[in-house]
Amino acid sequence: MQAVLNVALPVFGIILCGYLAGRVKLLGATSSEALNAFVYWFALPPLIFIGMAQTPVNKILHTDFILTVSLGIIGTGVVVVFGSRFLFGNRGASTGLHAMTALFSNTGYMGIPLFIAAFGEDRVLPAVTATVLNMFFYGAMTAWVAAVKDEADRRGAVEIAATILGALVKNPLVVAPVFGIAISVAGITIPVPLENLCRILGDAAAPGALFALGLFLVGQRVTAGLAEIGWITFFKLIGQPALTWWLAFHVFDIDPFWAVSAVLLAALPTGALVFVTAQQNGVYVQRASAGIVITTLISVVTLSALLAGLGDV
Repeated sequence: MQAVLNVALPVFGIILCGYLAGRVKLLGATSSEALNAFVYWFALPPLIFIGMAQTPVNKILHTDFILTVSLGIIGTGVVVVFGSRFLFGNRGASTGLHAMTALFSNTGYMGIPLFIAAFGEDRVLPAVTATVLNMFFYGAMTAWVAAVKDEADRRGAVEIAATILGALVKNPLVVAPVFGIAISVAGITIPVPLENLCRILGDAAAPGALFALGLFLVGQRVTAGLAEIGWITFFKLIGQPALTWWLAFHVFDIDPFWAVSAVLLAALPTGALVFVTAQQNGVYVQRASAGIVITTLISVVTLSALLAGLGDV
């Protein structure tokens, strides 16, 4: 449990700092939106770009692992989207953000530190690979949310698909990894000043998103919509890792450490970047923020149990 606490407590600490700053009115209500805009447009894209550009493609192309993680997300997503629409009445972008809250794991800011603490720096590659994969899913879902948030239910499938494609092309969280991988494949060395710029901006992404989340929580009821948050929490911390476990140990022939890694990474709580997307689009903000806080809190117990049961590899 200590390894999990070492990672989770700083996450709560930054959220608390943002909450206190809003509570004592050091920062106004609009500060959360401004900070999120900075994260979305200026901090995240360079972080993703430099991570992709400096990671050799052959190091992350572990096919069975990628299929396991991807199918775990997609398979869980089918159930989650069905429930979002027919149990909770969500439509369009709200359904997309409901799914993102239940599927998007905090691999970058909890997964990688957790792997370093639990297994050592030489065994962190699965978390890096999952982070790259997760950002593709995140970018695609963010573009989808932006494309359908206003009138998805009033347009035909072809028109919606064209809008989503256009949004993907213009989305910085999709463009950044594409350019990064292109640089990696081409073997181009990033100039040191550009690398430093990307890293300095990128280092602000996680604390910026978490601080903005804390600001937003001032005056909000985290317990609102508890049935829906409970549904999301179940699939994020139990449903997705359970499906991933079945795929890793009974469908694909994966190295035991990579199989365990896939399950642990699927069991991580919801990443704070979901809140960034929700606030950026003005949709599903309360549920997304509540999902992040509650899944992070409960994951201290569930991740500790998984590490105890699966961690000896």
